[in-house]
Formats: sequence, C-alpha cells, structure tokens
Amino acid sequence: MRKATTIIALVLAALFAQQTAMADPEEDRLAFIAFYQARFPEIPLAEYANGIYAIDEDAREQWLEIEIFPPYEFAVEQGQEFWEEVFADGKTYTDCFAQPIAEIRPLYPRFDSDRDTVVTLESEINYCRTTHHEPELDYAKPEITAITAYLAFEARGNILDIRVGDDPRALAAYEAGKQFYYSKRGQLNFACVDCHGISSGLYARADRLSASLGHTTHFPVYRSKFGRMLSIHERFSGCVFDVRAKPFALQSEEFRNLEYFLNYMSNGFEVNGPGARK
Repeated sequence: MRKATTIIALVLAALFAQQTAMADPEEDRLAFIAFYQARFPEIPLAEYANGIYAIDEDAREQWLEIEIFPPYEFAVEQGQEFWEEVFADGKTYTDCFAQPIAEIRPLYPRFDSDRDTVVTLESEINYCRTTHHEPELDYAKPEITAITAYLAFEARGNILDIRVGDDPRALAAYEAGKQFYYSKRGQLNFACVDCHGISSGLYARADRLSASLGHTTHFPVYRSKFGRMLSIHERFSGCVFDVRAKPFALQSEEFRNLEYFLNYMSNGFEVNGPGARK
C-alpha cells in the first residue's frame, strides 16, 4: 500500500509540475495514464473507456442489465434519420466529411488551421449546415446530440486519434484545455482534477466519482437523472455549476479546448458511445 501511495504521489507531482509548463502532449498523456494505473492497479487500461463502470462493480452489473435494452437506442435511430436528410441544395452531411462514417468520431475534436480554432464534432456539423445554407442547430437541443450519438455508435471499436501536431496554435489550444482541467474555480474552489483525478473512485454523496481517463469515449450519454441524452459540454457545464461557478456556453472556446485536451488524454481508447449513466 505504501509503495502504491508513493507512486501516486510522484505521478501527481509530475502532473502538477507539467501543468505550469509547455510539456509535450504525449508526455502528458503517459503521465495521465501512469497516475490512474498507480491509483487503480487492478483495472485493465482498456476498461477506462467504460467510465465509472470500470471502478464500481455494483454499478457495472446494473449497467450491463441496462445495455440489454439501452435507453439511447431511440437517439441513435433519430440521429441516422437526421444524418441522411437532404439539404435544400441537394447535399447531405456526408458531403462535408471526407472519411467513412465509422471513422468520423475518432478524429474529433481537431484543430482547424484555416479556422484557427478547435473544431468539435458538434461545431463541424453546424459548419456543414451553414456551408450548405441551412440554419445552425441549437447545441442544447436533441437533434444535434442524436446525430453525434449515431456517429458514435457507428464508430464503436474504432480508436481515438486526436492530433495536436506542430502548429503552435494547436498546442496553445491544447495547453488552454489542460490549464482549464487543473485550474480551481467556483465558490467550492475545485478543479476538474480534484474530483475526477485525485478523488476518482471516492464517493460524492451516493455516487462514486469516475476517472477522467477514457471519460470522453462514451459521449453523448443518456442520463437517467434527466431522462434524455447529454453532450460532453452539457456535462462540463453541470460540473462547473456544481462547484458554484458560472458555466461557459456550450461550444465555447473554453469547453472546446477542454474537450480537445481530454480526448487527447484518451488517445488509443476505443470509441464506445453513446453511453448510459445514472
């Protein structure tokens, strides 16, 4: 036990040292993995794609029963219908994406050098729409979440491949997302890492806190608590609100950069969304 605690302390020290420096993203990712492997040495690495169900065995059993008739099926079916709709100019979403449908989700978010910003799957969908003279979809409404649920379902088993590369602007966006993850905020003075890193596996009221590693692989998710699908940015917003800070807008630069960082941390994991959570 003492050895494991020492390893965790050393990894944490390395992570916190890196947060103030422009580290190599790949070095960050390996340190990120090392932290969780030291914290939960009995959990196989690939299991982190299952979120809290990698840590909480009782919750996992309930989840496996839910997956027999998953509550997100309706969203996947609707998403396929939305995806196949024809725009007024005769084009469809497939005209905006160069990849086969199963390869789309694993590449997002990405940094677009022409637009000089991080592009998420949701923002790319709306960019596609405006390019073909269609109105943007509301990021808080079911239609765009259903489309991403469909794309996630089609991508199951494919590996996340988020890239930063040599563009200093992409690295700056990655670093901004990293700083967000480690920065304290709100009246409770919590950072993302406080709940989903340092306290991962512990209880917050009646629920155990999931690990950040692999966290993004299963979004969007059906939340039983709300009776609907939620995007990753809605989860971000809920977390910020819970620490008594003012949430940023869905698809804000802050949240897009955070998503970029977290997806890079989960590079190499299989996409297994959409998911179902309490």
